[in-house]
Amino acid sequence: MPDLKGTPTVFVVDDDPAVRDGFTHLFDAAGIPVESYSSAEAFLAAYDPDQPGCLVLDVNMPGMTGTELHEELCRLHRQIPIIFLTAYGDIPMTVRAIKAGAIEFLTKPIQGQALIEHVKNALIHDAQRRAKAKYEKSLHDRLAELSQREMDILRLAVAGKPNKEIARELGISFRTVEIHRSHIRDKTGCNTLLELARLADEAAEIESARLHDRDNT
Repeated sequence: MPDLKGTPTVFVVDDDPAVRDGFTHLFDAAGIPVESYSSAEAFLAAYDPDQPGCLVLDVNMPGMTGTELHEELCRLHRQIPIIFLTAYGDIPMTVRAIKAGAIEFLTKPIQGQALIEHVKNALIHDAQRRAKAKYEKSLHDRLAELSQREMDILRLAVAGKPNKEIARELGISFRTVEIHRSHIRDKTGCNTLLELARLADEAAEIESARLHDRDNT
């Protein structure tokens, strides 16, 4: 199997070799890199979460089912867009899958071009999620560079307090505040107070959303 690391790839997991072969030919013809696995266990053992892509997943398989694989990926915090395929789906199963984060829940047989469009949309979804995660990490990394004193000064500065008031509140000299603010600009890449305020606000929103998600899992 060729090394596709870093290339958006569709992963097909289905215990039916005819289905795997058919989908492999379909995606190859569409110019979409594809890897196929005969079981959920085989995919789970091989999957690298740093690999961009999406998962076309059969529901009913021997051993670990597609639904159980989805649950295990969620437990491991491995996010990948999932397109479920089944010949035996029902509305409650579909609702559970979508609520758990699946992108689509489709019924076999499916027209090839329709599946390709669903896969392309899932790959776009994954690219957007990864870009957002990268941006959020860059915000946290920049703020993580700041010392506690610099964070204190940043908090007061974005609250609109001038350097003299910051110095008085923190019990340090006016010159020390100026030096720390220079370090803050260098570490964050923000040259204006407005940019610093946006950085702090975005980081706070991201952290609040993350805590909300954690409390609801």
